[in-house]
Amino acid sequence: MAAFVAFILLLMTGTLVPVNSDFRQTPDGIQVFVVSNGVHSDLVFPVREPRTATNWLQKLNDSTVVSKFGRYEYIGFGWGNEGFYLGSYGRQFPGLGATLRAAFPSPTLLHVDFYKNAPQPSERVVPLLISEAQYRQLTAFVVQSWQTDSAGRPLLMNAAGYTPDDFFVRAKDKYHLLRTCNDWTNRGLRTSGLRAALKAPFAASVLYQARQASKKPPRQLPTD
Repeated sequence: MAAFVAFILLLMTGTLVPVNSDFRQTPDGIQVFVVSNGVHSDLVFPVREPRTATNWLQKLNDSTVVSKFGRYEYIGFGWGNEGFYLGSYGRQFPGLGATLRAAFPSPTLLHVDFYKNAPQPSERVVPLLISEAQYRQLTAFVVQSWQTDSAGRPLLMNAAGYTPDDFFVRAKDKYHLLRTCNDWTNRGLRTSGLRAALKAPFAASVLYQARQASKKPPRQLPTD
């Protein structure tokens, strides 16, 4: 019982303990967004980022996707339990069975969501200006999260998402109680040198640390 209580306390207090607490936004950096729908959290990027020569349409490498989303400006990624994602079609909440199975190692998907314009900052949308190096690390984290075919292309699992603007690709790693959708977002921020939570069981955990980072003054660039 004591171990269980300690585990719950770690989950809850981990939200308040920052990792990479010295992170500062980069003046004139590349803008990315941490976005939540209240339950899940996503990482949102420009579809095309010229300074790092990043083009997500090229990375997805699918002619239908390129044709359909070529005029969109931003793209979001969220990782999660396959059964939970697919059980949420039609704005339904997955059944008890899917919820219980998600507590144990289970298959995962990446939810890919396109935006015609930049997300607007709000209670659930936090913009961050990051360096080119941090951007490359964060994009690499996402790319390393999807499964690929023999040609190195991500495996589209389902071309139809919840709306005309999203779809799913098959992801790596297993989802379980200690590795959740919000933990994935948090790990992406942490491993890229951005401020993150020690543990992020909830979307609010991710947003809290991202918002604290956004409030810090940008780091000072060296002067001549």
